[in-house]
Amino acid sequence: LAMLSDRAAEVIAGIPGITDVRVSRNDGTPQRELTVDRAKAADIGVSVRDIVEALETAIAGSRAGEFRPQGQSYRILVQLDDARSLNIEDVLDMTVRSASGEDVTLRNLVRTDAGVGPTVIERKDQQRLYTVSANVAGRDLGSVAADAQDALDDIPRPAGYDITLAGSVEEQRKASREFTLALVLSLTLVYMVLACQYESLRDPVIVMTAVPLAAIGVVLLLYFTKTTLNIQSAIGCIMLGGIVVNNAILLVDQAGQLRRHAGMTTSDAIAEAGRRRLRPILMTSMTTILGLMPLALGIGEGADAQAPLARAVVGGLLSSMLTTLVLVPAAYSLVHRDEPANVSE
Repeated sequence: LAMLSDRAAEVIAGIPGITDVRVSRNDGTPQRELTVDRAKAADIGVSVRDIVEALETAIAGSRAGEFRPQGQSYRILVQLDDARSLNIEDVLDMTVRSASGEDVTLRNLVRTDAGVGPTVIERKDQQRLYTVSANVAGRDLGSVAADAQDALDDIPRPAGYDITLAGSVEEQRKASREFTLALVLSLTLVYMVLACQYESLRDPVIVMTAVPLAAIGVVLLLYFTKTTLNIQSAIGCIMLGGIVVNNAILLVDQAGQLRRHAGMTTSDAIAEAGRRRLRPILMTSMTTILGLMPLALGIGEGADAQAPLARAVVGGLLSSMLTTLVLVPAAYSLVHRDEPANVSE
């Protein structure tokens, strides 16, 4: 883990946009590692268990049983009287008895090595881990995460070890999935409401053609203003699902009324509906756009945090306002043949 974390920190440090790379691992505490020489112990006739029990008794104490007076239970721990003051050399001077009855010092059977022990052991999902953290500056989180993932995938690692991106990247991916679900659900609900009101499955489809057109304006305005697609702009896109259809509703509803009540053909009805509804469409769109303009420009304290939302809505409304007057009539003409509808009183 230490080797992989150091290698991961070294690799991501060279990625543009990544700063302040840190590893959660600290220097640790010095320790002495005792290793039993099994081959020598077998030759002399001393079991590894006897050696381990002697070391355990000298250093940490070994459990010898329980004392149970009057229904109470007390653990019996056997330990050298001066265990706290012993150093490692004194422990190794202890002896154990071999199978032949001879006393053998632990020094002849145990190898000592200097090492470093961790002060804290981190775990997640019952797996030990080290955390390599860094800040992002000058680039968006998504592109930096993609470059980091490509670099980390090239690091060879043994079986059972893995390197994963977490933290803000994990939250962003989770938010992206939730955003997609919310957008699909909002468009579905809008279609259901329109289908109930129109009592038709075709007219809501015509109205909904304004939604993909709004995406053109969102992408262009975010690009020219150098705004990333973040949580705020995603919320703006969800709002657009219910806002941009308003203009198409005005147009389609007026055309349907002219066909039903005035007996106009489809081409005449859609042309007259465009003439009658041009001013209401411009008024509803422009009032919303102008109302969001201060927020989109980032005017005022704290407005920068909400600016992506306003820019997404403004871009979508501008695009849908211009294309609704052209594409929606074309779609309406394709769905409804150029024949007069039944005239109703």
